[in-house]
Amino acid sequence: MNGRAGAEGGFWGHDPEVPLDLGALSAEAFDSITERLADKSMPALADTLAKVGNCSHPIRLRGAADTFDGTTGELVESFSSQDQPFGLLFKPCGNRREDICPACSRLYARDTFELIATGLHGGKGVPESVKSNPLLFVTLTAPSFGAVHTTRSGKPCRPRSKSGPCQHGRPAGCWAKHDDHDPEVGAPLCADCYDIETAAIWQWFAPELWRRFTIALRRELAAELHVPATKLGTVARLEYAKVAEFQARGAAHFHALIRLDGPDGQGSPAPAPASEIEQAVRAAAAAVLVTAPPVDTDDTARLLRFGHQVDVRTVRHGAIAGDEVTAEQVAAYLTKYSTKSAGFDPRKPRLHLLQLAHTCRILAARALTDCEHGCAHAADEHRGRLCDDCKKSTYGLLGRWSGMLGFRGHFSTKSRRYSVTLGRLRRARRRFQQWNRGSARHGRPLDTAELEARLMADEDEEATLVIGSWIYQGTGWLRDGDKALADAAAARAREHAQWKSGRAA
Repeated sequence: MNGRAGAEGGFWGHDPEVPLDLGALSAEAFDSITERLADKSMPALADTLAKVGNCSHPIRLRGAADTFDGTTGELVESFSSQDQPFGLLFKPCGNRREDICPACSRLYARDTFELIATGLHGGKGVPESVKSNPLLFVTLTAPSFGAVHTTRSGKPCRPRSKSGPCQHGRPAGCWAKHDDHDPEVGAPLCADCYDIETAAIWQWFAPELWRRFTIALRRELAAELHVPATKLGTVARLEYAKVAEFQARGAAHFHALIRLDGPDGQGSPAPAPASEIEQAVRAAAAAVLVTAPPVDTDDTARLLRFGHQVDVRTVRHGAIAGDEVTAEQVAAYLTKYSTKSAGFDPRKPRLHLLQLAHTCRILAARALTDCEHGCAHAADEHRGRLCDDCKKSTYGLLGRWSGMLGFRGHFSTKSRRYSVTLGRLRRARRRFQQWNRGSARHGRPLDTAELEARLMADEDEEATLVIGSWIYQGTGWLRDGDKALADAAAARAREHAQWKSGRAA
């Protein structure tokens, strides 16, 4: 489907004879679409869909706003939701997860790509000289908590012809040839041998492991450069962009781009080659250790660390999976994980992920057993609030994060000076939309001279002031059919983007 073209060589989906794929509509959705056609409100819906980018769960607001010239105080523009279709202002939900909102996640992915790519080759206020500095692609994994089913490119999962059963009488091997869609992939060979409690607790402390890794890395790099750790900033600056990915077994691992700059910041000459940074990365990953306290009196403390599989590649002349890569490919590789969920889909649950989520709730309840306010019964993410003491408990909120399999960290983060921020990219987008509207209103073309620099300018250079008052009216579309059309239009937009990408390749 993605590769098909129209009669004139264009995208097949732009042909007026090609309808949106609405799939199996519910009776309610079908009736509401029919009603839109009957009451002639379909054009208003189409306009609203376009304004929110086919968001699946838009936020509905009622109110008004005035825009003033920041220099003269002149009223530039007035806006009221009463003048909009349905008398409401619809705003995109902005959710980054593809399984929640495909449309908003695509926008988030594009912003994340720009954030990562500018740290690779410059632009948007980042000097192009950054592409001359050492850059590593690093993957840090979780340790093993027990043998699990896996894919091996058409080979048997875990061929074990001579080993006997495990201590629980279950096979220690597996001769099945799994594919990526097999729900058994990631599941323990023996549930009793698999240390699922430690897996949940490791997940809970994974963000702390990453934080300590960045600290240890700076110390190791300082040692490589023969300066005290407190003086590293006088000779070098370490910058990174990181995303988290969930493996099939439910454990998160981290992919990161790590760049070394000189003491003068972005793009200044680095004082060490990539090989010295690699040594520092490996030493830091091996040294990081977190002591997780016992969950309760029947538990024991755990020493948590990263897995032995630490992959370090030099991006400028390195490879991923044996293929030569460009900076753009590395950025795309990281970006695709920024919109992924934990792999925990209640609609199509994998039993081992359900068990891991359940273990998170059990551990949280155990940690709060002694609470006189009964917080142990509220440890589930869907239940009531916890008392102040239980909120401070190490594992008190673990149950609330069971939907993310215990991972409470940000999926994508970066150091302060790696590149631009998502906030600046979003502000630039809003400015462009505002200037474009102004050009259309006054009937003159948009001045594109030094447009990027103007779009990326700091807040104190803003020329307008917006004053408004808004009241939240709810989240989601007004009718079932509206959401069905939004999802179908978002799917068509993805197909068009894939078609354009294929033509460019």
